[in-house]
Amino acid sequence: MKKYWYHFIFLIFIIGSNKPVQAQFADDVYDKYTSVGQLGLAVTNFGVLGNGWNKIDGRIQPSCMYKQNTEILREQVEHFSYAGLWIGGKVNGERRVSTAIVDGVFESGQEGFEYFANSDVKIQSSISSTSLDSMAQYYSPYAVSHQDFTMDFKDYGTIPTDDYGIPNHTPLGIDVHLESYAWNFSFADAFVILNYTIKNASNEIIKDIYGGMWMDASVANMNYTSTYEPGGGFTWYDNLDGYDQTTDDAGFTRDIAYQYDADGDDGWAESYIGVSLLGGTVPRPYVQSHYNQWVWTNSNNADYPQYSMPLMDFERYDAMKTNVPKGTGVDYTDEGYPSATNSWLFLFSAGPFGSLPANEDSTVWELPPGDSCKIVMAIVCARWNGTTDDSPARRAKLHVNNDWAQKAFDGEDANRNNILDAGEDLNEDGEITRYILPEPPPVPNIAVEIDDQEVTVYWQKNAESFEDPISREQDFEGYRIYGARKTLNDSENEFTLLGEFDIEHPDHDDIGYNTGFDFIRIVNEFGEQDSVEVDGKFYHYKFVNSDVKNGWLNYYAVTAYDRGDPAANLESLESSVYANRKYVYPGVKSSIDWADNPSVYPNPYRGQAKWDSYSSRTRQIWFQNLPTKAEIRIFTLAGDLVDILDHDSDYKGSDIQNIDERKNPQFSGGEHAWDLITRHDQAAASGLYLFTVENLDNESLSYGDIKEGNFLIIK
Repeated sequence: MKKYWYHFIFLIFIIGSNKPVQAQFADDVYDKYTSVGQLGLAVTNFGVLGNGWNKIDGRIQPSCMYKQNTEILREQVEHFSYAGLWIGGKVNGERRVSTAIVDGVFESGQEGFEYFANSDVKIQSSISSTSLDSMAQYYSPYAVSHQDFTMDFKDYGTIPTDDYGIPNHTPLGIDVHLESYAWNFSFADAFVILNYTIKNASNEIIKDIYGGMWMDASVANMNYTSTYEPGGGFTWYDNLDGYDQTTDDAGFTRDIAYQYDADGDDGWAESYIGVSLLGGTVPRPYVQSHYNQWVWTNSNNADYPQYSMPLMDFERYDAMKTNVPKGTGVDYTDEGYPSATNSWLFLFSAGPFGSLPANEDSTVWELPPGDSCKIVMAIVCARWNGTTDDSPARRAKLHVNNDWAQKAFDGEDANRNNILDAGEDLNEDGEITRYILPEPPPVPNIAVEIDDQEVTVYWQKNAESFEDPISREQDFEGYRIYGARKTLNDSENEFTLLGEFDIEHPDHDDIGYNTGFDFIRIVNEFGEQDSVEVDGKFYHYKFVNSDVKNGWLNYYAVTAYDRGDPAANLESLESSVYANRKYVYPGVKSSIDWADNPSVYPNPYRGQAKWDSYSSRTRQIWFQNLPTKAEIRIFTLAGDLVDILDHDSDYKGSDIQNIDERKNPQFSGGEHAWDLITRHDQAAASGLYLFTVENLDNESLSYGDIKEGNFLIIK
């Protein structure tokens, strides 16, 4: 049976499972995904990661997409359908493993789906400014990252020994608390940290706990052959796995289990997905990471006998505490793993964990009843570094991104021994503070004003007084203003640098261009710094971008950057260019006087215009020079009514499929798009069309006036 069917069945399970009634659980949540950074990872409250690339609420949400916020289609790569937590341990000598998901399980209540939601998904954010309104609403002083998800689940029913009727499932009797952390920093937006706390809710001691991540990886780009059909653009069977044990700058091995598409799908899937251990309750020297892989549902691999799927709990536990043997020869990569592409899965695991050592050598750890332990892992993605065969050099960006995740977790614990050693207590609170990253200045709060062939970008000076948490200095240096790439054919550069302005500072003349801010500063009639009000907020700087094309989707962003910290070997850091990006459609503003005649562009429309997509429902033309409120009627030359459009100055493009509402684009107010679909839901034919515009603004002196025009469609 193909995995596509498995994914469909699994979605039915998570949407509406028929769980027994003897235990009360929270509703399954599967539509939450990290959105602040470039890694869009779906996180559920029942131990599963990913959503199988299925449509949720009518649209496809990221499962594990990197880069999710780019406009470059080749870089919008998905990395797995599902992944899930495995927790193994020994109770009275019996090896038990509780799994969130395993191969080939198609119905609820079966072996494999063994965690149950015990809470909703709570969202917190450390973002309090208006630059990211979607996150500002979740602001909490207790948030760890820019976007925290918090949830609870367990592996038992009513009591810790209740197997909930699942075959071959003997619960460990554990409660699991998961907190996921994501950031929007440009250097820390390619990973999500998963902080698991495992509590022993049973009356038995659990020894030698191992935490694992089962992953049904398949690196693929949904835009490769079909934008609209999940799975249409790739095959499951062209992937290769590996285990990266290179050494980082601190002298520790990275131990990253990873997968990649073997041929990169002609440049559409040149990306890595990796999983690594960052740490936990047990100090790093006592914990070992382990790696296994097998082909989907293959428990008896004739080509690679040692690479077979574990079936029983004792087999799963043994796999979690050992590495799959490496091989040599033409059937294996240079690093000893299978070289034949297939639908490979992998299992990354680490242990032993517990709350206290069971012997003097700390080779056995145990978790007594009521105690808890932590296991912290990272999901990391990265673009290939070059296009040669898989190698540490090609995984260089994966190393960089994983190392930033490790630095975030380590915080003050530089030597990773779980002890606050001399010189490590940076904030002098007597405890190890984790999840510390060097920070660029805050994202500037921005607003845009749209006009005829012109966009004005405004921003506030909220970044200028920021104190870096590492250097403890106010090291703000300047601003950069970005716009959309210059041409649609530019597949490498998503942004065009429109301007850069920095402080004129004699002590830092090697940073930036020392332009000063006179060109962008808003001043009053006396030349003093002032502000302007836009939608109830006050802004201190502005940049005018002229000669932009009306009717084209455009975007703008403003970043703030600092001087860097040479003492800490940190280069200048810049806020994320994606964090405050505003999408706009430049055009003529609406007019309450309505002095100009309405018109249409492009006219004639020659199918297809360059802004159109390939579907007949993603075409569009624009009506311009409209009053603040109007009714547009479109007729054939014979006088037959083709369509009616209701317009007001708050028009958002919701009636046009070619306009993505998720980008929340802003419009000028005096233009309205038409998708060339008639009121009878048919594509408009070639020919000359007439239109009328009636002014319905009752505050206008020209209220009730009707103006006419025409346009030509050529297909």
